[in-house]
Amino acid sequence: MYGYHGRYLRVDLTQKATEAIPLPEKVLRHYLGGVGLGTWLLLQHWPDNFPEDEWHLGNYCPPHSTRRWPSTQFALHPRAPFVCAFSPLIGSPLTTSARCALVACSPLTGRLNDALCGSQWALTGKRTGFDALVFQGACAEPTVVLLDEDRLELLPAQRWWGLSEPETEAALQAELGSDWAFLVIGPAGEHLVRFATGSHARRHAGRGGLGAVLGAKRVKAIGVRGQRRVRFAQPQALAEYARRLSQISLGPATAKYRELGTVANLEVFARLGVLPQRNFDIGITAAPSSPSQSTTVELAPLLERLARTHLPVRQGCVACTIGCEHLYQSDEPVRLEYESLFALGPMCGVHDAEAVLHAAQLCDELGLDTISTGGTLAWAMACVEHGLLDAELHFGDAHAVTTWIRRIAYREGLGDLLAEGSRLAAAEINPAAERLALHVKGLELPGYDIRRLPHLALGLAVNARGADHNRSSAYDADFAPRSPDSDSPRAWAAQVVACEDRAALLDSLILCKFLRHALSDWYAESAIMLQLITGWDITPDELRATARRIIDAKKRFNLHVGWTCAEDILPEALWQQQLTNATCGPTRSGVFSSTIIDRTRFFQARQEYYRLRGWDELGRTHPGS
Repeated sequence: MYGYHGRYLRVDLTQKATEAIPLPEKVLRHYLGGVGLGTWLLLQHWPDNFPEDEWHLGNYCPPHSTRRWPSTQFALHPRAPFVCAFSPLIGSPLTTSARCALVACSPLTGRLNDALCGSQWALTGKRTGFDALVFQGACAEPTVVLLDEDRLELLPAQRWWGLSEPETEAALQAELGSDWAFLVIGPAGEHLVRFATGSHARRHAGRGGLGAVLGAKRVKAIGVRGQRRVRFAQPQALAEYARRLSQISLGPATAKYRELGTVANLEVFARLGVLPQRNFDIGITAAPSSPSQSTTVELAPLLERLARTHLPVRQGCVACTIGCEHLYQSDEPVRLEYESLFALGPMCGVHDAEAVLHAAQLCDELGLDTISTGGTLAWAMACVEHGLLDAELHFGDAHAVTTWIRRIAYREGLGDLLAEGSRLAAAEINPAAERLALHVKGLELPGYDIRRLPHLALGLAVNARGADHNRSSAYDADFAPRSPDSDSPRAWAAQVVACEDRAALLDSLILCKFLRHALSDWYAESAIMLQLITGWDITPDELRATARRIIDAKKRFNLHVGWTCAEDILPEALWQQQLTNATCGPTRSGVFSSTIIDRTRFFQARQEYYRLRGWDELGRTHPGS
């Protein structure tokens, strides 16, 4: 078998045992790797029941707020699987291919969650001799799990419990050696913050709370080491193709990421009128009457200060030629992306560059998803303004943001409630607080005002993971030139399906989405890559079917844990509040409007989406699909 080891390792943390399990070629061909294979393995190992008498084995006791969404508590049960899935491309010379997928049920949403991490951990993990690692059970004490190929060692981790993510990794490397690669959690994961991350080399598997899943299992870190490499079917032709792909990756399609980084989106989105601020201005009495004018004034000092602190240094993931990461000088160099800047800055009404950089650095150290952190803090600020919470937490208070980030990570005082995320926290207060919580399926909204972006709005609503732009990328359709029939519900849905299918393929291969515009036909190019690596006689049409199969598998898992179509919806407050920014008007592409998306047409598009997926009118996969 080329490109694969043809097996995965199941690790029982309770019994301290491992089992190597074969992976048939049919399964690998149907699900590829990464998110696709991880989803299939999650379905295979999801328990039929969660015994009440086993909660004591882990580091978790279900709180009251999870009763309305029971799968948010089952996500942290000792029996719940945590999957690390690799791909056939890992270890190849293909640019951006050194990435792995972490897949589990999210403790924040109670639905399928997958997060990608581009790092040396992916390369080293595959050298253990397995295409995936599945962890079940829980450790009796804080533990570092060591996998030296198929040899398991559980190392007591009390001395590292409480350290930040970078501190943990540095300490483990110093004691155990540089030939180990470690996926670690920080204090947020230890305290089961529902949007805690896991990371390697400061590269985070960010959204959905996978760090809390490891924390519930009392796993401080997973260390991997190995020398087992796969073979490739056509190594010379693969090397030649890889050189061509690397050249293309340095072309105009990725130039803005190399030269400016994603932070540049802040100014672009503000100019287009799609930059959310102050909890999307939902229920905010002090919201400006002309955002298009005031936004430019407010953001100017922030953008100018970031420009002055920008370092002439770029970084990238392991085995990446693009190098999109830009560093900014604070107490120490900080890696900053648009979503972190948006969530910890304008979303909270903060326009102090130093404060945003410090907040982003703090989230990375403590192990917190920046989008959910900023979204939850903005929700709390709105609640304070409406008298629903009593706390020193107000829009524009930069000091409060960093103070409350620490309180969330350690679940101190009201931080214990905020650590539940905006949906579960709001459910503990009252319906008025729930109206202010902006999420889909419990996952806080990313940095796009979806009231002006209909394709992304539908993509977030139907997405298995919730409000996540990376699993849909449907904003590509919103920012593209429009055809006369592109506003019809069927065309609207078809664009979302196409963007979602492409993302599923990229996330299963696994390749960086910044490459998606570099090649004209990703299905054809992906077929060539797999032919060179695996030797399979695979076609673009087969890969289109594979992408849809992976989307179906995600839906099957969500159905299994309680999903209904009532979840495929935008926050109610976004329907009810008209945009005040009427000065933007339509752009040259005719994308943006000054009013919210029409509710009737949105539901028509959602039904078309279900139909195009081959699901029933309630969005359910058909038996046997």
